Amino acid sequence: MLRFVVRRLALLVPILVGLSILLFLWVRALPGGPAEALLGERATPEAVARVKRLYGLDRPWYEQYLTWVGNVFRGDLGVSSRTQHPVLEELLRTFPATVELALTAMIFAVGVGVPLGYFAARRHGTWLDHLSVAGSLFGITIPVFFLGYMLKFVFAEKLGILPTDGRQDPLMDAEHPTGFYVLDGLVTGNPEAAWDALTHLVLPGVALGTIPLAIVVRITRASVLDVLHEDYVRTAEAKGLRPATIRGRHVLRNALLPVVTIIGLQVGLLLGGAVLTETVFAFPGFGKFMADSIMARDYAVLQGFILFTAVIFVLVNLLVDIAYGLIDPRVRTA
Repeated sequence: MLRFVVRRLALLVPILVGLSILLFLWVRALPGGPAEALLGERATPEAVARVKRLYGLDRPWYEQYLTWVGNVFRGDLGVSSRTQHPVLEELLRTFPATVELALTAMIFAVGVGVPLGYFAARRHGTWLDHLSVAGSLFGITIPVFFLGYMLKFVFAEKLGILPTDGRQDPLMDAEHPTGFYVLDGLVTGNPEAAWDALTHLVLPGVALGTIPLAIVVRITRASVLDVLHEDYVRTAEAKGLRPATIRGRHVLRNALLPVVTIIGLQVGLLLGGAVLTETVFAFPGFGKFMADSIMARDYAVLQGFILFTAVIFVLVNLLVDIAYGLIDPRVRTA
């Protein structure tokens, strides 16, 4: 298993180098340029040339790239032209909110999607199977922002049982040593603050997790249907093994590989793509800050946040590969 993990880690190096080069060149190919973004309305040709000389933007791209990579390794992602704060500081401030939201969405998607997909496959052709297929199609097609507004209208405005936006009640007296509000409430001995933060996660978590839920249901259903018709499942049934053993050891475990792939990809997408959900619910996370920075042409934030998101995707895929090896030992020897 150790050799398997080391091989996967070795493959990450060229991937990350290639991603960083593409990102660096792409950002500099955007219209306007970093100098114009920093100067704003004062972007005269003379001022632009002066800023380029000051920040080394007039040097060849490969020299700028090496300087930038060196700064990244030292933890320096630049300074936001919009907030005048270090990009790393903004990243550490906003990312915990998005992690909480993404975990809530994924717990909802996996906790509902895997059992529903499994039972739909076991009841193939029944009303439960048809209902799960129709529901998954509805979940994939409905826009996230529309679902978010509908959830706010029903559960926040009409029923009044859940908060509409934000991460926590502004009147709540709570400490935030880690930035993860639910965890902070538990660590500081303030269960009321933890519960309040958790209730603020319900509506955006459900809205964000609807599409992953629909995908997980369909993939689980299809994978379990394939495994149910395998010879080793029929052999296990013929040998008289207990149904619980057949379901757990032979059916569900072998059906999990494609499901794990989808879960891993969706985690990366949720962490990097919660822009609409965070905007609808005024959730001050990674995605909303990224969207505001794009509108303000904040190139330092854009570059640093996209690089961070790419690293998250790569690490999540590494975890998926490791999960493959744990679920199916044949993958480690392939």
